[in-house]
Amino acid sequence: MTASEQRVIDALEALGLPFERITIDPAHADTAVFCAHYGYPPETSGNTIVVASKKEPKKFVACVVLATTQLDVNKRVRKLMGVSKASFASAEEMHALTGMEVGGVTPFSLPADMPLYVDSRVMELETVILGGGGRSLKIGISPEVFHKLGAEVVADLGIRRPVVGTKA
Repeated sequence: MTASEQRVIDALEALGLPFERITIDPAHADTAVFCAHYGYPPETSGNTIVVASKKEPKKFVACVVLATTQLDVNKRVRKLMGVSKASFASAEEMHALTGMEVGGVTPFSLPADMPLYVDSRVMELETVILGGGGRSLKIGISPEVFHKLGAEVVADLGIRRPVVGTKA
């Protein structure tokens, strides 16, 4: 287990909610590959995405959306951040801020001053599958955890992705 994965487990244990550890092959950490390989439905998997403002001083936020949606960076997140332009944080920025790798980013053990926004669709699930801090761990947990983390639940933070072969 990596140091970042251990920090996530420690943070989860401190929260006191039951959770499931899902140990995986790091080659299958990216959400679509994970779901296909291990048989988890994408509609129960969440992606944690770090977003950065374009202008200095840089602001960073973390957002959780379902794997079946796309984060609305240009409208919803930009407005929540109160900035004129925002984009996905680079892998280097994200790692420097969180200590986590792409494919393992999770809302657990984020910097204390980083705002956390969660799409309201995530809150409708019984269990959501999230990153575990590294590429060899996923976490299954009740979305109730976001209330304990002090996250702001936002309607339409994610935009529904069109199903392949149909028009949006």
